[in-house]
Amino acid sequence: MRSDYALYTVAIIFFIITGIVFAIEMDQTYKSLGIITTAVLGIFFVGLGYAQRPKAKVQTVATTPQVPPPPPTQPAHPPLTVTTPAAVEEKTAEITVPSGTPLTKVKGIGEKRSEQLKALGINTVEELAKASAKEIASKLKISPKITQTWIENAKKLIEKS
Repeated sequence: MRSDYALYTVAIIFFIITGIVFAIEMDQTYKSLGIITTAVLGIFFVGLGYAQRPKAKVQTVATTPQVPPPPPTQPAHPPLTVTTPAAVEEKTAEITVPSGTPLTKVKGIGEKRSEQLKALGINTVEELAKASAKEIASKLKISPKITQTWIENAKKLIEKS
C-alpha cells in the first residue's frame, strides 16, 4: 500500500472524529480544544499524504544543435558515365520497394507490432488480410480476437483502396 493512501486514511479518521466531537459539544457555546486539535491534525495528515505521493516521471531529452553539412563541391566538368541497358535494369531492381500498404495503416497496429509482424514474414496489409488469426496469435502470444480484428481491419482497408 502506498504511504500517501495511509496518511489520507488517517486524515479522514481525524475529520470523522472532529465531526463527532462537534456534534457532541454542539450545545455548548464555546469551541472545544478537541475540535480544533482534530481538525488541525486532519489537515496535517492530508498535507503529509500529499507530500508522500509518487512523483511524476519527467523525461528530458537532450538535443544537440544540428550543424548543416558543408555545401558539396562540384567539379567544373562532371565525369561522363555510360549506362548500358543492363545497368539501368540493375538500378531499377535495387530501387523497387515492395508494393502494398504498410501495416501501420491498419487500426490497432503501431510501429512495434508492425516490426513483430514483419519478423513473421507479414510485410503488407494484403499479406495480413490473407493470414490466419490463430497462427499469428500463437506466434505473437496474444489473443486470437485481437489478430482477428487486425485481419478484419486489413480487409476493410483493402476494400477502401
